[in-house]
Amino acid sequence: MKPGVRNLITDVPGIAVGNVHDTQVMSGVSVVLPNERCVAAVDARGGGPGTRETDALDPANLVDEIDAITLSGGSVFGLDAASGVTAWLAGEGRGFAVAAGGPPSPIVPAAILYDLNNDGDKDWGAVPPYRAMGIKAAGEAGLDFTLGNQGAGYGAMAGTYKGGLGSASAVLQNGAIIGALIAVNSFGAAVMPNTDRLWAAPYALSGELGEATKAPEQGFDPTDLLTGTKAQAQAPGHNTTIGVVATDIALTPAQAQRVAIMAQDGLARALRPVHTPFDGDTIFVLSTAKRKLEDPAAFNLSLIGAAAADVVARSVARGVYEAQTIGTMTSYRDRHGSN
Repeated sequence: MKPGVRNLITDVPGIAVGNVHDTQVMSGVSVVLPNERCVAAVDARGGGPGTRETDALDPANLVDEIDAITLSGGSVFGLDAASGVTAWLAGEGRGFAVAAGGPPSPIVPAAILYDLNNDGDKDWGAVPPYRAMGIKAAGEAGLDFTLGNQGAGYGAMAGTYKGGLGSASAVLQNGAIIGALIAVNSFGAAVMPNTDRLWAAPYALSGELGEATKAPEQGFDPTDLLTGTKAQAQAPGHNTTIGVVATDIALTPAQAQRVAIMAQDGLARALRPVHTPFDGDTIFVLSTAKRKLEDPAAFNLSLIGAAAADVVARSVARGVYEAQTIGTMTSYRDRHGSN
């Protein structure tokens, strides 16, 4: 397994990403925009999720393809970003054909994270900025983008470190590509207690996390695992890590949901504790269906899910590693150097 050319989710053919943020509000929006409608699934593990259109992704339901996925800061206000993306897609004539002669209905599932207490100006009155940011992010979607203080990760915190937007990709031996885009705003810590070692360091490829630091020689007491978390910052309710996994392998909705379930393990490899009552951890999976799922299907689906978890872990770590200090939100590299 090796990174793709960009080491971004956009290494998956047919996937583009748009990121927009507002420096005064200290929040932002990320849009994952496939070139064509594609199969999607979702898995939510956190105790406090904030989502839109996730019920539509149940394999038992009518809709089996989506038009875009929106990730946003802003908590409940950020759900408006998906309305903006929906409006933009409708203007492009894209969406689910509900009935002959009627306009298409874009399907835009979304998830949000909480960044309302990060010192940004949230005095937006009756018109939160997220709908406008959603429209702009969709219109600016492309293949190249930077990580860290971008899009939905702009105002994020990962435990007591500045969080951010992370992405990574992997090319498997058979040529299949898997990528992830994660906005890291976790209750849990991305760094081992009382060290400068990222939990996801063992999964890093091609120096994407700098020079790996040495692993501790002994384990941790359970109480140590709160070091570097938001419990230490006394802000346990201001969290949630959200993201998208994409692959060019053709998956059914049920198969994509299994990959989403397995991909959540990547959060557990990169953040501790994870899936707490304070988090709304949610992972979407997209299949652009450019490559056939090889037989035996169940066996190869297991390999795809395992690779997806690794890519998610790397994306989380890259989001924290590439983040930059804003105000009192101190970055990993400002605390520990660039390695």
